[in-house]
Amino acid sequence: MKVSDLARRTGVTGETVRHYTREGLLHPKRQPDNGYHRYDTADLERLRFIQRARTLGFSVAEIRDILAHADHGDSPCPMVRDLMASRLPEIRARIRELEALATRMEQALDAWADMPDGTPDGHSLCRLIESFPAPLTAGERQPAAEETP
Repeated sequence: MKVSDLARRTGVTGETVRHYTREGLLHPKRQPDNGYHRYDTADLERLRFIQRARTLGFSVAEIRDILAHADHGDSPCPMVRDLMASRLPEIRARIRELEALATRMEQALDAWADMPDGTPDGHSLCRLIESFPAPLTAGERQPAAEETP
C-alpha cells in the first residue's frame, strides 16, 4: 500500500502517515526500484491501534513505548493501566479549570453587555478586560462576605 492508500483506509492524511513513520510508529518497507515506502496490513492494523490510543489521550511518545513493549512480546497492558490511572485525575482537574474559565467568560460577557467600547487613551488599553476583577496574587486571600463593603 502507498501512503495515500493507507491514509484513505484509515481516514487520516498522508502527512499523518508520514509523521507516524518518522516517529517510528509505523515500519514500512522500501521499494527497491524507487525507494518509496510500502505499507502492509500490519501497518494498517498498527495505524488503527495508534488512532484508538490517540482517542484515549495517549501521546505519541507513550504510544511508542506501548508498541515497543508489544514488539518485544511483553504485555503493555500494565503500563497502559498505570498511565490511564495517573492521567485521569489530571484530566478531571483540567476539566474543572475549563469549567471555571467558562463561568468567568460568561460572567465577563454578561458584565460587558451594556458597556460602551473604549479606545486606548494612555491609561487604558481595553476597558472590558480592565473592568474584570484581577486574579488574586500569591499571599492574597478572597475577603470574607462580612469584610466586603
